[in-house]
Amino acid sequence: MGVPIEGETLQIHSYKHNGHLHRVWEETRVLKGTQSIVIGGNDRTMVTESDGRTWITREPAICYFHSQHWFNIIGMIREDGIYYYCNISSPFIFDHEALKYIDYDLDIKVFPDMTFTLLDEDEYERHRREMNYPDVIDQILKRNVIKLIGWIRQRKGPFSPDFIDIWYERYLTYRC
Repeated sequence: MGVPIEGETLQIHSYKHNGHLHRVWEETRVLKGTQSIVIGGNDRTMVTESDGRTWITREPAICYFHSQHWFNIIGMIREDGIYYYCNISSPFIFDHEALKYIDYDLDIKVFPDMTFTLLDEDEYERHRREMNYPDVIDQILKRNVIKLIGWIRQRKGPFSPDFIDIWYERYLTYRC
């Protein structure tokens, strides 16, 4: 596994447990890249769905991926504050083609006041049965939902007060 190089752009590939490509983000600028953590920034990047449909993200976002945690976090910068979209997912890998992870359906949406909602529990249960998620994966994912909620409540990592602002300022230096 390689390490993304700061300042370069990369694609982000999301897969499903069955190995099928789920979604591709065309271009994200690497703001920090190590074996453990990748922090990226993007704005109005093209996203391609598995069925070929495309759409463009609406606002700047800072993305946080960790090689040891079963979730990733996207902080979306909007006029009324920072919204977070958190995917329960496998840890990332980077293979020089793209940053890749498996999306396990469960998501947590966090609002600027740090209230949050767990989303897509029905989709998770359906896919768990259809794709035969092993019990060990099911347990890991449920533990990571609890861990992620702890991070939100403790304002840890990307949820800390200045995290998104600091990394967004860094992202802007590449846009000049």
